[in-house]
Amino acid sequence: MKRFTHIFALALAGVSIGVSCSWPDAEAKGGDFKIRTNGEIPVAIVITDGANVIDFSGPWEVFQDTVSGDGAPAFHLYTVSDSRTPVRLTGGLMLVPDYTFDTAPTPAVIVVGAQRGSPAMRQWLRKVSADSQTEALMAVCTGAFKLADAGLLDGKHATTHHYYFDAFARQFPNVVLERGPRYVQSAPHIFTAGGTTSGIDLALHIVSRYYGEDAAKLTARYMEYHPVSP
Repeated sequence: MKRFTHIFALALAGVSIGVSCSWPDAEAKGGDFKIRTNGEIPVAIVITDGANVIDFSGPWEVFQDTVSGDGAPAFHLYTVSDSRTPVRLTGGLMLVPDYTFDTAPTPAVIVVGAQRGSPAMRQWLRKVSADSQTEALMAVCTGAFKLADAGLLDGKHATTHHYYFDAFARQFPNVVLERGPRYVQSAPHIFTAGGTTSGIDLALHIVSRYYGEDAAKLTARYMEYHPVSP
């Protein structure tokens, strides 16, 4: 049995797994983001040279472990980069992106972690930020630098990894830096998170925006993860 089916079966059976779970009642899930009626919610993970593994793998795990009301995967995940040639990530991990910035399907959620970036990435971020189908543009760790460099955080509140607070404030004086929260809603569709594991907390928050708090708690419980308040 696939693990998402197993989780869903436990929830339907009312088995106690450490959360109060009224989900998957579609009328009571309580989220405020749009649920796609034609399939899974598309999530684009941006990968360029030097991408920090946990910045995207943490949110990836959250989204892959979340199930929709019928027990199917709630999100469709894919990677996007400048080209489909292998990209070297932190620690030497190599990854072949699924799509290029020119060929990627239109996402509803975008995850941008710490990485080197590129002009094509900056242009693509501006494009998807302006797209009405983008509901959550997530920066994790110094991914906030990439959003700010694209001009997407001017006049907005944001956060980043605490080691880089001062550098961010110097480089982007038009952004209001929040030095304490795990994550910040920078605009109706833009979110920034601190370093590494805070991306998991932000991803769980995005799950709750789609499927409600109970769904996010169920996913966190399956992951053996204890969310930290923002």
